[in-house]
Amino acid sequence: MTPSQITLVQESFAKVAPISDQAAVLFYDRLFEVAPPVRAMFPEDLTEQRKKLMGMLAAVVSGLSNLESILPAASALAKRHVAYGAKAEHYPVVGETLLWTLEKGLGEAWTPELAAAWTDAYGVLSGYMISEAYGAS
Repeated sequence: MTPSQITLVQESFAKVAPISDQAAVLFYDRLFEVAPPVRAMFPEDLTEQRKKLMGMLAAVVSGLSNLESILPAASALAKRHVAYGAKAEHYPVVGETLLWTLEKGLGEAWTPELAAAWTDAYGVLSGYMISEAYGAS
């Protein structure tokens, strides 16, 4: 990722943070709509899960400037996800759902440049997590 992409991601996430509850609801509603089988991996009450999602996103976004600082936590998260039943093929669906959620939440502020920056950020992190959880692809 370029420094300008990191700035775009961080500035746009600052606009999402105030609506994090709504964004998390949008995210999980969409995820379960496009990938119904993954619903079984989650608790019935998603209140805590939504908070975890937004907290993890906030930590990752703030750590993009120093990627090495967030990789240990990303590795541990990836390995925990395996125990929950997550598979490598779930990562692209989650990424598409995240981008969809950001587009909905940011409205007109969602530009092709911003979409590319988020796509790159998710690609870097998910690629790392997949390799940590399932071995190099």
